[in-house]
Amino acid sequence: MADGEDFYQILGVPRDASQEDIQREYRKLARTYHPDVNHDPGAEDRFKEASEAYDVLSDPETRRRYDAFGRDFRQVPEGVDPETWRRAQAGARARAGAGAGAGAGPGGFSFSEGDIDLDDLLGGLFGSRFGGRGSRRGWGPIPGADQEAEIELTVEEAYRGGRRSVTLSSDGTRRSFDVTIPAGVTDGQRIRLAGQGGHGSDGARNGDLYLLVRIASHPRYRLDGRDLFVELRLAPWEAALGTSVALDTPGGEVKVKVPGGTSSGRRIRLAGRGLPNPKGKAGDLYAEARIVVPSRLSRAERRLFEQLATESDFDPRKQQ
Repeated sequence: MADGEDFYQILGVPRDASQEDIQREYRKLARTYHPDVNHDPGAEDRFKEASEAYDVLSDPETRRRYDAFGRDFRQVPEGVDPETWRRAQAGARARAGAGAGAGAGPGGFSFSEGDIDLDDLLGGLFGSRFGGRGSRRGWGPIPGADQEAEIELTVEEAYRGGRRSVTLSSDGTRRSFDVTIPAGVTDGQRIRLAGQGGHGSDGARNGDLYLLVRIASHPRYRLDGRDLFVELRLAPWEAALGTSVALDTPGGEVKVKVPGGTSSGRRIRLAGRGLPNPKGKAGDLYAEARIVVPSRLSRAERRLFEQLATESDFDPRKQQ
């Protein structure tokens, strides 16, 4: 994230944007910058920024905390008053700018009798973390840092959800977790594991671990947000006359009604058959028609095709 650029700017929405506006703008950015469709070196970073911004702003509670505390919202303990936090931050920056002088506290912050102490402002919530009066010898309890790692899922896992064992390596230490994957998780979404991030000191809470979801490419399925696309292979007579075809999907077998006169590339929409959405409307499934001809013809098949060629005046090159 560039300096001064916040999540609203990344998505290109005003701070009072509705949830629908936020979702719509995110989907536009995802279509533009997803690494599968945009191979520009900076596209992946832009996609990650948009995904993180959407993950925060699409959740009303997380958005409320972000609006109150900005980029530091994950490090601010529950119960801190936003105005108190802003005053504390402003005071800390002012003291840091003054430099380390006589009587300077930890980190170069100078505490004179007229200063407003962060520990005073926050009612002791941080203990002696900021070097409050009477406890300037150490930093005191410090909450653990939030951490992030990627998790790769198949389309089927993203559709169904379920339990998944994940092993991560950090600083030579291996840790294993049993993770609950929510049904309908999308590429770029983050799964929060509370308390599984960096360790807090002196009894302070641990940070959280965020698993960034990456959905692997699939030989049959393609995802665009929650919409699912799958190829529907048809024989020429099926496409010309119309038919009903059984189609395998991550949610099980479905019947697709193919209208007569279907050409390759036509999309047949099955509403609500895409990825589920625990917070709203599910995605759609699009069966994309592809007409396939036999690679080798029997004598009878050849005779029938030759008869069709003689009888028909259809010219595909003159069709719009």
